[in-house]
Amino acid sequence: MTNYQQAVAQALLDIDAVKLQPNDPFTWASGIKSPIYTDNRKVISFPIARKTIIDGLVALIKEQYPDVEVIGGVATAGIPHAAWVAEKLGLPLIYVRAQPKDHGTGKQIEGSLQSGQKVVLIDDLISTGGSVLGAVEATRAAGGEVLGVTAIFSYELPAATDNFSQAATTFSSLTNFSSLIQVAKETGEITHDELAMIADWHQTLA
Repeated sequence: MTNYQQAVAQALLDIDAVKLQPNDPFTWASGIKSPIYTDNRKVISFPIARKTIIDGLVALIKEQYPDVEVIGGVATAGIPHAAWVAEKLGLPLIYVRAQPKDHGTGKQIEGSLQSGQKVVLIDDLISTGGSVLGAVEATRAAGGEVLGVTAIFSYELPAATDNFSQAATTFSSLTNFSSLIQVAKETGEITHDELAMIADWHQTLA
């Protein structure tokens, strides 16, 4: 576990952006019963956690995608983070809607994207990758070259790895499921038995 993985995991737990309830599972939109629920939209209201995350995204992008020319936010949760990152890097910003507008020019991408420009897309989390890969497809259709996707958190689901591979797209996250539950155990957020329950649940999705 890297320093950023640990620091971001701790920040998400500190602001209650991640809830762990192995004995009272949440129901995801997909219908999956899960002992973990992540709401990274809360980050925008907490300056210290926000700074940790934005600094991490900037460092990650500089390291992995040094040729980036445009930062893209995936609507809606990725937009504020993309805006702060673009500001810190001094780069243009775009954002990608889930669907094209049903009025006006029918645009799906807001901002200015020139054909051939190298784009890194930012989202708040990655589960199976479905929504952000839709944004990847839209960006490519508009002429952008997607270097990769970054996110605050990844559930580390095999489905995401498969989906990104099929889309010929790389992705990375500041922290992930493994790091988060380990930090939660070390800080007393969950017990040893609860950790085992959560790990067993994750294994069933492999």
